[in-house]
Amino acid sequence: MGLVRTLIQTDTPLFIDGAMGTMLQKLGMPDGANPAEFCMERPDIVEQIHLEYLKAGANIIITSTFGGTKYKLPPSLDVETFNIKMAQVAQKAVSQMKQETGAPCFIAGDIGPVGKFLRPLGELDPQDFISAIREQVRGLVKGGVDLIFIETQFDLAEARAAVAAAKMETDLPIFVSMTFEDGVSLTGSSPEIFAATMQNMGVDAIGVNCGAGPEQMLPVVKRILAGCTLPVFAEPNAGLPELIGGETVFRLDPQDFAEQTSHIAKEGVHILGGCCGTNPQHIQALREKVLSIQKDISKTERKLPYGIRLTSRSSLVQIGETQPLIMIGERINPTGKKALSAELQAGKFDLALQYADEQIAMGTKILDVNVGAPHVHEESMLPSLVETLVSRVQTPLCIDSSNPEAIIRALPFHAGSALVNSISGEENKMELLAPACKIWGSPFILLPLTGANLPKTAKERISIIEQLLLKAEKYAIPRHLIMIDILALTAASDGKAPAACLETVKWCHKEHLPTTLGLSNISFGLPARDLVNSSFFAMAAGSGLSSCIANPSNIRIREALDSANLLLGFDENAEHFTNSYAKWTSQSQNQNQGTNQAKAGAKTMEEAVIIGDKDHIVAMIDEELKKGADPFELVRERLIPAIQKVGTLYEKKEYFLPQLLRSASTMQTGFAHVKPLLEKSGQVAERTKIVLATVQGDIHDIGKNIVGLLLSNYGYDVIDLGKDVPAETIVEQAAASHAEIIGLSALMTTTMPRMEETVSLVKEKNLSCKVIVGGAVVTREYAKSIGADGYSVDAVEAVRVVKELLGK
Repeated sequence: MGLVRTLIQTDTPLFIDGAMGTMLQKLGMPDGANPAEFCMERPDIVEQIHLEYLKAGANIIITSTFGGTKYKLPPSLDVETFNIKMAQVAQKAVSQMKQETGAPCFIAGDIGPVGKFLRPLGELDPQDFISAIREQVRGLVKGGVDLIFIETQFDLAEARAAVAAAKMETDLPIFVSMTFEDGVSLTGSSPEIFAATMQNMGVDAIGVNCGAGPEQMLPVVKRILAGCTLPVFAEPNAGLPELIGGETVFRLDPQDFAEQTSHIAKEGVHILGGCCGTNPQHIQALREKVLSIQKDISKTERKLPYGIRLTSRSSLVQIGETQPLIMIGERINPTGKKALSAELQAGKFDLALQYADEQIAMGTKILDVNVGAPHVHEESMLPSLVETLVSRVQTPLCIDSSNPEAIIRALPFHAGSALVNSISGEENKMELLAPACKIWGSPFILLPLTGANLPKTAKERISIIEQLLLKAEKYAIPRHLIMIDILALTAASDGKAPAACLETVKWCHKEHLPTTLGLSNISFGLPARDLVNSSFFAMAAGSGLSSCIANPSNIRIREALDSANLLLGFDENAEHFTNSYAKWTSQSQNQNQGTNQAKAGAKTMEEAVIIGDKDHIVAMIDEELKKGADPFELVRERLIPAIQKVGTLYEKKEYFLPQLLRSASTMQTGFAHVKPLLEKSGQVAERTKIVLATVQGDIHDIGKNIVGLLLSNYGYDVIDLGKDVPAETIVEQAAASHAEIIGLSALMTTTMPRMEETVSLVKEKNLSCKVIVGGAVVTREYAKSIGADGYSVDAVEAVRVVKELLGK
């Protein structure tokens, strides 16, 4: 174990440096300059900043490589060369500091978000992204960094893929931090989901940075601490930015910052630093304060319940002895399903998606996904179906195949921790899948099979389980990534098979290993299979079973599961059981009994927009047109109200960015289909033009792109000028196009003044258009101070503000 890993596993206080961008500006970086190019031209300034932070007491300095991938660097810079150089500059500062003081100092190779969403949320191919991150990591490692620092992440899928890429390239320690607003990331992940996913991936430390001052960050830090046993770090801003005298100012001075951040330290966080608005004085004050309160810092040992945790962007499912029994929905499996097999052979997913919707409507928390039909190329079809499902549902998936390569290719498309089904003792299964599960942080089902003969007794199964657990240990697979399939065999051919299963369950429960089984196997060849299955399930639940793979539409199984959770004490105040079975009778055959009775799939145009059913919106519109519907009325009275409903759900935080984007894309598809009919009938009026741009010097444009997509959905003619756009270009385009609105975005505090320049230029040119501003660092107060006409915190508010400014 290296020194970094040794120190972070102790309570030794460690201090990370503060902001880089504002320091570069302070020391001479011109307005509008590209930071990467400036750092290559003036490495002496970068070295000076590192030294100032080291002398202030920082143990960890972060390389100036936040945007060091091919997606962000200007064409003039080679990715590997840039990252090597910036790491070497940091190394030079550390060497000087070590000579002067001998204190341990470390270099963190910085990797920021790339500004694009991975498929299926965006268009960036996961493998292309992984290749780009590996390229950056190679440069950082060659330059001599001590650890990889993946920071300011706002999407779980990108954070997960960046960690996987780093692990493929190096065995250096990996730190990962995410940014949260109101307790969730931009794409809807909670601190608990982030913590569980990163714990599964085996990173060395996780944290939170940017987006908030110390006081606002504290509740998020507490939730992360409760959600994992990893070392946790925090890098708050020095408050929120304000514009004073034409300069971006953060209100917290070094002493106030240190005082507020010390409350995070008292919770047991011993790795602390600063983000936007902090400088060497902030870090020095923080170090002095934290070292002075060591006796007040919590030393509580953090523990997690035994079991596995599965995640999607917005869902966390725990399986284990302290959790309710979970049913894994089995229906997306072509075995015995001719219609599903035929669709998969034809490359279609309609029935698979229908089964997904129906199972989720019945309360299923995990979906098993299997495409193993004759003449189906699993290595391409399984990843494709996983990608399609991830774009549609928030439920974690169980990726199921006897083909290891198909599973390996599917894992990058799952946004969180998927369950892999399964790894057995069969030849090459562990060798191929264990490394992939470790890289991607995917829990897996361990199947006690080693050869052609099935282990019939509990003793035989337990022996194989113990062998496979030892084998998994050789791949450094932790127990919290393993669930045991107890291997249910048919009672018809062996009357002792059920007892062997139950004995295996009891042993696993004693060893704190979560369990599952394919429930239908036990009754194969028998009459009244539902009766046998439900009875055996109840017996297994009483023996400590954690989950089962079954058909959620089977009423007997669902009743047995809900009853077991009630009787085992997992249904507090019997609330779920009472709500689900208040009208139950012994003769009841109501297939919706015990479910949330939710609908599966879209039945109308409006529902298609609301749930984001892009595949069927065109057919639904055509059906309405055949009935004589007026195209203009379809848009005005049905499609637009539907997207407005989506906006309302987003504002209530019932929807998050993935659902918003999916619905917007569906709306866009529907409108594009109707538009030629509107034009033909002369019903397309001149649309209000809106110019959007990310201001000069800022290369971030995800937020702006989302705003543009949503405004287009509402019928506005959006002219997107892209990123790093000078004020003169923005104003010239607005004048030339007779735009009524200019929308400006900035993510960096150093580029916020460009917004004021644009507002001033609009007034100087006497343009009648209104200016609205937004971005992660922009506040309502800042917008008012620069004379902007409006401010929006997100895309939904941007639509409302535009309507207000236009008086519509």
